[in-house]
Amino acid sequence: MDSAQELSTSTGAGVTTLAKSDIAPSKGGSLPVPGPSAETEAVKRAQLRKSKAFATSLLIIATAVYFFCRWLEADAASDGQLPAAWVGYLRAASEAGMVGALADWFAVVALFRHPLGIPIPHTAIVRRKKDQVGASLAQFVGDNFLNPALIVDKVRKAEVPTRVGQWLVEPGNADAVSAHVGKFMGNALDAVNPADAEAVLKAAVIDEVAKPEWGPPAGRVLEQLIDEGKTEPIIQQLAEWLHRKAKDSQPLIDRMVGERAPTWAPSFVNDMIGDRVHRELVEWTWHVQSNKDHEARQALRNFLNKLSTDLQEDPKTMAKVEELKQELLESRAVQAAPGAIWNSASTNLVKAARDPHSMLRTKIAETVANYGDRINNDPALRENMALRLEKTVVFLAENYAGEITSIISETVERWDADEAADKIELMVGRDLQFIRVNGTVVGSLAGLTIYTVSTLLFG
Repeated sequence: MDSAQELSTSTGAGVTTLAKSDIAPSKGGSLPVPGPSAETEAVKRAQLRKSKAFATSLLIIATAVYFFCRWLEADAASDGQLPAAWVGYLRAASEAGMVGALADWFAVVALFRHPLGIPIPHTAIVRRKKDQVGASLAQFVGDNFLNPALIVDKVRKAEVPTRVGQWLVEPGNADAVSAHVGKFMGNALDAVNPADAEAVLKAAVIDEVAKPEWGPPAGRVLEQLIDEGKTEPIIQQLAEWLHRKAKDSQPLIDRMVGERAPTWAPSFVNDMIGDRVHRELVEWTWHVQSNKDHEARQALRNFLNKLSTDLQEDPKTMAKVEELKQELLESRAVQAAPGAIWNSASTNLVKAARDPHSMLRTKIAETVANYGDRINNDPALRENMALRLEKTVVFLAENYAGEITSIISETVERWDADEAADKIELMVGRDLQFIRVNGTVVGSLAGLTIYTVSTLLFG
């Protein structure tokens, strides 16, 4: 609003212009009153001024006609004559029209302000009753729009599941849903603070893994693997690996023998020793690989059995495992893992969510389309969806209708009273001016009728 907004109020003698200072929206902690855009508001104010001017012009015309008739009557009386018969009819019509216009002007103006600035009781109704109007409006909305029975009836008639199913299978709609879901996912992932995500992953994975002792569970797992024979393939693979390494170990053996032999020993002696060691090692590993009951295998089995027992019962072994666990979890690689996991996962997810041709977006579209087909072809599913929807809206209406409607009353209470009255007048004031016009016209016709009837009856 302008700093000095002009408000026109009509009086019996013409138009009186009152200046109304602009009211700051934040005055007293009040909220700004919603209204149209500046351009729309300017148009509405111009229309309101024209409507006021037209209604006021009828009042001025009725007043002028009345005084003109009175002048004719006074002039005829000064000459000792009676005025023309039509003068009485015209005077009665104009007088009643003037009274009707003034009465309706008072009624219209009294809705928004004190007429002529006089604090007449029961005027400026919108300003004084703003809070009561907000409370009544909130109650009206709660009783008539958030009534559980009414909402359920509307939901049933709307046939929401059927419409959703039909909409989802229409060409392009599944892709549209996929695009919206992808956009939401991308924006949501972008909005996540990497430090917060890293902290969550650390608390959910590393901290949780660090809480229990590792020894007893590992011992129980190893014991179960031994009982189920799951360790035998591992032992076999280990024996085969040792045999392969033994066959390829000739150069290593020759070097080790040469390094440890006396300097005076002939080289052919070193070669013989190295060759003998290699043959013995290959033969031994071959026996370990081939013989499932070899003593080396038995020793390894005994070691695994003792390890599974020590992990569960030996305090020293369990303490050692805990030390190893602590060192592992405190290592730089493990500590950096949550951040690296989030960075990689979020980057790939955002890229996939925003790429219309990605597998993620394609699968979302396929899922949406398939779900639409299921809704259309499965009456039980539609019925189930309808029941869940009805239960949801009933729950919301029964438990949160008061909170929803309180938004209306609390918001209206925080509006500035003067600004609210001005905005409401801007919205409906033009229509109210027709009350003034009708008051002038109907009053004139009523006055003419009354005068005519009384003249016919009494002369």
